[in-house]
Amino acid sequence: MKSCTGLALLAAHAYGLALPSGHRDTHIKPAYFLLAGDSTTAIQSSGGGEWVAGFLNDTLRAPAGGANYGHDGATTVESRKDSDEVFVTIQFGHNDQKPAANISLAEYATNLGRFVEDVRTAGGTPILVTPLTRRAFSGDPPRIVENLADQRNATIAAALSLNSTWIDLNKASTDYCNAIGPAASWVYNLDDVANDTTHLNDWGSVVFGRLVSDLMVENYEDIRFWTKPNATLTYELQHGIPA
Repeated sequence: MKSCTGLALLAAHAYGLALPSGHRDTHIKPAYFLLAGDSTTAIQSSGGGEWVAGFLNDTLRAPAGGANYGHDGATTVESRKDSDEVFVTIQFGHNDQKPAANISLAEYATNLGRFVEDVRTAGGTPILVTPLTRRAFSGDPPRIVENLADQRNATIAAALSLNSTWIDLNKASTDYCNAIGPAASWVYNLDDVANDTTHLNDWGSVVFGRLVSDLMVENYEDIRFWTKPNATLTYELQHGIPA
């Protein structure tokens, strides 16, 4: 892990952005979201691939902003080694669970805890995010295969043990996909490839980016000031209607 000096400098920048003139005398500073994760947060070469773009581009109210630090294939080990930025949202699990990564659940949870401490040391606020569900179904009636349940539970446990902010994207995305079913869920697949049930296309980025935003607002009221509502999409997500 690199020195926290870079983390601290970016935190100072991120949390010291100037407010519009009408707010400069208040104690409210604009939110700045730095998003760390694997390929479900990383920018893909074409067609989407992550919920972060939808979150940054479609849910934030100026002058709030952010930056994407996810990259394909990232695990909690690799990202901590490469990182010299302040991360606010931290979502991993898809690659950490692969046998080739050789990362135990205990190590996964420990790495998440270190992320939390790194962000706090830099002056930021960590938000642990349970991993976005894969949109693979099984059974009759078809239900989501919950193959990230262990990583979800470990993320929540890490958040609770450190009294960290967290949102349960895994449960919310699982519930939504179960409600709309396989065909509607696969509309969000990257490049319309039926067997890529992990990554998102551009519209999927908007839909699940909105889900992340709604979870943040639901759990942490002060974030609402920096978000733009989308009543139609929020209603569809809450009521299991294909968006």
